[in-house]
Amino acid sequence: MFIDNKWLKTEKTFTSFNPATGEALGLIADGGAAEAMAAIDAAQIAFSSWRRTTAHARSELLYRVWELMSQRQEDLAQLMTSEQGKPLKAARNEVKYAADFLLWFAEEAKRNYGETIPSARADQRFLVSHAPLGVVAAVTPWNYPISMLTRKLAPALAAGCTVVLKPAEATPLCAIEVFKLFAEAGAPDGVVNLVTCSEPTAVGEVFCSDRRVRKLTFTGSTAVGQKLATAAAPTLKRVSMELGGNAPFIVFDDADPVRAAKGCALVKFLNTGQACISPNRILVHELAHDAFVATLQQRIAAMVPGNGKEAGTTLGPLINQAAVQKMERQVADALAKGATLVCGGHKLENTEFAKGHYYAPTLLTDVSEDMLIAQEETFGPIAAVMRYNDDSDLIAMANNTHYGLAAYLYTRDIGRAILTMEALDFGIIGINDINPTSAAAPFGGMKSSGLGREGAREGMAEYQETKLAGLSV
Repeated sequence: MFIDNKWLKTEKTFTSFNPATGEALGLIADGGAAEAMAAIDAAQIAFSSWRRTTAHARSELLYRVWELMSQRQEDLAQLMTSEQGKPLKAARNEVKYAADFLLWFAEEAKRNYGETIPSARADQRFLVSHAPLGVVAAVTPWNYPISMLTRKLAPALAAGCTVVLKPAEATPLCAIEVFKLFAEAGAPDGVVNLVTCSEPTAVGEVFCSDRRVRKLTFTGSTAVGQKLATAAAPTLKRVSMELGGNAPFIVFDDADPVRAAKGCALVKFLNTGQACISPNRILVHELAHDAFVATLQQRIAAMVPGNGKEAGTTLGPLINQAAVQKMERQVADALAKGATLVCGGHKLENTEFAKGHYYAPTLLTDVSEDMLIAQEETFGPIAAVMRYNDDSDLIAMANNTHYGLAAYLYTRDIGRAILTMEALDFGIIGINDINPTSAAAPFGGMKSSGLGREGAREGMAEYQETKLAGLSV
């Protein structure tokens, strides 16, 4: 663990494993409530001085970490593929995306502008400024084990906050390497702190109950996010949550079905489907359906599951056996309720895959709203296609979920695109676009998909309080 600029070990440890091979990658310090408290102590002490540093000084630290991350891109990508499983090409892209947040907020730190507001009184002036919240507790996921760290660390530090971060139990080595970059870049004592643990409950309880923590930011499942938000409520700390999704992918009758299917294949099977913005319900008009399905099937047939470090691999393993079992449960339920299995639909477990957590890339058609796969977030390599023929119920069908993170639509009609975008209850919408994300763009969802936004200027505002000064002259 990294607390108050010191690397600490514990007698108790846990192991990080390669999900592709089952290989043990290393022993990790296993922290708990005491270590979380020590990290908060360090962050609270550091906050008093870090908040007074100039925006340019905070910017310089983020620039240095960005430079180091860019230089170590290959090493970080290799580690990510070993610990998380995604193919090397995807891991390299993620490191670049992670570095983008450092660069963006290094620049945004210097744009922490205030404003003046005219008063009705001649002798009064209103001055508005933005101050850092204080100590931030951050909890990050395993599916994007480096970029989700910088998406929280960079804006918090740019705003003048200090941070205590707990990474996912499945990917602690990636977090450790990121914190090594901050240490090498010269982060002051206590400004960034890392608490690793195998059982997150005790650490989470400290994060939620300690009044010195003024902001809790979490990326993960909706169920866990709800528990954390409830536990944090008594201390009235600021909370932001980036949670689960159930994204619709709409293909209208006027869309190019081949282009839409190619885009769908890329985003649906991104990170083996283990992405919160992954399409979950693919709604295809009957006029586009057959061509769309044929192209999607071709794309799936060309996918190569395997170890992400092996040349030619395009689809890595799932994170653990529980994820494989979820795929089996959803497919079995869909088939029992009338879905058609076009391809895949089984665990990969021959010699090549025996020690890992693999599920064949799968295509289901004739999916209906009563099936688990249409109601739950799949978080795996299963494309579930639902045919429709009447646009009048389409928006209601797309919005028929407690989630509201991402949605996608394909159409040649710009008016239809705008009206549909406005009617969809989702925070991120791709119009003929499968990658509507960037460090410069706000990321976040509605309803049970979360609270607040990450990235963009909104991302830094999440770590700040607005201050008003009324000045009598």
